[in-house]
Amino acid sequence: MKLTVLGYYGGYPYNGVGTSSYLVTSGNYQLLLDCGSGALNALEEVLDPLQLDSVLLTHYHHDHTADVGVLQYYWQLRQGDRKTPLLPIYGHTADPLNFGALTWAGATEGRAYDPAAVNQIGPFDVTFMPTKHPVPAYAVKLVERETGQQLVFSADTAYIPNLATFATGSQLLMTDTNFGADKTGKMWHMTSVQSGQVAKQAHVQQLLLTHLPQDVPFDQLQREAQAAAGDGIEVLIAKKYLKLDLG
Repeated sequence: MKLTVLGYYGGYPYNGVGTSSYLVTSGNYQLLLDCGSGALNALEEVLDPLQLDSVLLTHYHHDHTADVGVLQYYWQLRQGDRKTPLLPIYGHTADPLNFGALTWAGATEGRAYDPAAVNQIGPFDVTFMPTKHPVPAYAVKLVERETGQQLVFSADTAYIPNLATFATGSQLLMTDTNFGADKTGKMWHMTSVQSGQVAKQAHVQQLLLTHLPQDVPFDQLQREAQAAAGDGIEVLIAKKYLKLDLG
């Protein structure tokens, strides 16, 4: 299983980089995990969007879905060599209006995932965990059936203790790290220290800090998370087009 970061900011694009979007590859299968602002432009640099096999959305906030509409237009207007006649876009049904918009005639098909079950999406067994956020949102675990490799994405969430249990044993944990260690008050996202603590408790191999803030130095976030995670876990900062091989 391989991961390519397409966008990593929270809230809004900044300095030429978009918001949350990641390409997950297993063999020839290409899954787009979230589709934030700038995702389509970034995707075009690494893959013909018509060669996507599916899209998976963690929730419907715009910084995770802003480019869904233009991706649908791309599939509608370009009658090239589509890998599949209709692009499946997987989302939850707790928000019927946004879920309904995932279907675009002749281009995409909205498909509901079951947050309480193991869902088979291509070569992956996919499970979900509700997160702590103002709208229904779900952390995602992708398990590559052939290898057993495991990737967990926290999606957007305040700190919740059971995230570590959900992520236990993952080769890669991607966490919503929107704040530095000094953040106080009400939070709907995690701090650098909380991300490191979750990684330590889950005994993951690598921690990727993503959904990053525009106003906190990245090296500071990395230092704070690394101190909390300990020496046995590699802490990485998301970068545009960063590629990670879970093997």
